[in-house]
Amino acid sequence: MHSALDTPQGAAELAETLLPPLGNRWLHTQAVAARAREVSAAVSDEDRDLLVAAAWLHDIGYAPELRQTGFHPLDGARHLEQLGASARLVRLVAHHSGAVYEAEQRDLTAELAVYQREDSPVLDALIYADMTTGPAGQSFDFDQRIDEILERYEPGSEVHTAISKARPYLGAAIARARARLGDQPT
Repeated sequence: MHSALDTPQGAAELAETLLPPLGNRWLHTQAVAARAREVSAAVSDEDRDLLVAAAWLHDIGYAPELRQTGFHPLDGARHLEQLGASARLVRLVAHHSGAVYEAEQRDLTAELAVYQREDSPVLDALIYADMTTGPAGQSFDFDQRIDEILERYEPGSEVHTAISKARPYLGAAIARARARLGDQPT
């Protein structure tokens, strides 16, 4: 099933109804969507709009009105599913940036497992876009971004532990995306 949410415009419109009150989260989202457009050559022509749509929507689960579990990938995916978004878009939001690692920390593995992870160029490019964009939209390299997250969250917290464990997975996804773009690691 294809919906307007699978288009960059439809996704941007939904994000704009939810995220601007969150300040930096909105700046981050806009920059991730711009980065996704920049790296869209890493995915097939037919998946480029989906990649950018997923970038616009990856953090909508932070919107207070969508909060159910407090785990933003799952809350965002559930909302998109209720709105009739495509299964692929829902799964990409559910699994962006190593969500499975944080789901383990939050005892939400079974809930997240409802959405099968698609290990694909699209997910790799979404991870690339998110993990090279800072919390206020800054352009970071991967190590800067990981270090920033680890500094922002207390050691022992769910996010700190999850990102520490996810780092090799995320780094590999970024390396695959860069290889598809023909980039050499910096």
